[in-house]
Amino acid sequence: MSRKIAYLTGEYPRATDTFIQREVAALRDLGWEIETCSIRRTGAEHLVGEEQRSEQARTFPVLDAAKNPLRLTRAKLRAFRHPARYFRAFALAWRTAPKGIKGWLWQMFYFAEALMLAEHLERHGVTHLHNHIAKASCTVAMLTSELTGIPYSFTLHGPDIFFEPLHWRLDEKIARARFVACISEFCRSQAMVFSDRAHWDKLHIVHCGVEPTRYDPAPRSGAPHLLFVGRLAAVKGVPVLFEALERLDVPGLRVTLIGDGPERADLEREAAERGLADVVEFAGYRSQSEVAEALRETDALVLPSFAEGVPVVLMEAMAAARPVVTTRIAGVPELVEDGVSGRLVPPGDVDALVEALREILSDADLRARLGAAGREKVCAEFDIGKEAAWLSRLLESYVSENSYLGKRP
Repeated sequence: MSRKIAYLTGEYPRATDTFIQREVAALRDLGWEIETCSIRRTGAEHLVGEEQRSEQARTFPVLDAAKNPLRLTRAKLRAFRHPARYFRAFALAWRTAPKGIKGWLWQMFYFAEALMLAEHLERHGVTHLHNHIAKASCTVAMLTSELTGIPYSFTLHGPDIFFEPLHWRLDEKIARARFVACISEFCRSQAMVFSDRAHWDKLHIVHCGVEPTRYDPAPRSGAPHLLFVGRLAAVKGVPVLFEALERLDVPGLRVTLIGDGPERADLEREAAERGLADVVEFAGYRSQSEVAEALRETDALVLPSFAEGVPVVLMEAMAAARPVVTTRIAGVPELVEDGVSGRLVPPGDVDALVEALREILSDADLRARLGAAGREKVCAEFDIGKEAAWLSRLLESYVSENSYLGKRP
């Protein structure tokens, strides 16, 4: 059985998707030869460490290659060696295109990217393609599979794809995939809603994970400090945090926001208007090592999101034995148990967020107890080494077309 596979996502490596990078590294340690591919070339703002720069250097940029007329023509001629596959793939692209002229045009772009990726995978002897994020890049993976006969699988995250499952033809992607790695029970349940019952057996749960040994669970002292890590976008609920901070009377409190995104300028302006400029620090993107260091210097991590999958940053904080304050949404309660390994509050509920933060910041013993329980949970169920080993078993089973495995080991 060949152990040469490819990984594809929309943009790799990204500072916001370090879990994919950890998964690739863990699978390589298990003996898989992985050719990493990215639809778009990663922006410089995401190359926050040597790990990201090294991965980008070895990653095939599909869109850049497809923009070269000579390379695209060569890829199309190669695909025409198997005309039946070519026309089946084109028919699939046509049939699964989103409604309207714009949707069809985008689908033709995805088809061109699939031609380019197909040529690359065949030239490198890849025998299986795995995709992360089931939107546009997964469309490219599905079309590439039809062009080449190379089977594909994908990791389903959510929540955004569950807002438009028909637009992204989640049903067709599940039906054609060799298997689907769902990041949580909640995620798997949504996949079951949008797929035929005949395919439910190939919906497996594979958690995103962290390396617990990377995080130091050492105790902390000093002025109270909260940490937020995430994209500065509406879905993360940062304005709710600002409103809570206005009402949270904790002398000397500092709050660090690690991350960047489309709403950074607006949020910086809002923080100043609310009188929080001396409390809130906007730190931008940081590397995995820098996030680990920031966790050592904080009392708790706060993530007031409106929609999530199972945030990896919560796992990182819990691995560092730091209590988390977050929202009771989607798959989050599968990671955080309220009052045991962290605090869960209703999304958008400022009163509940203020109460939870005040409780956490005022009780060192509570922080220690929640932090210890959180680290135990992550080590048991969200260790990337264990999750990669399970994913490796799935790949071995499906690539060799042996017996199907269960939902979880």
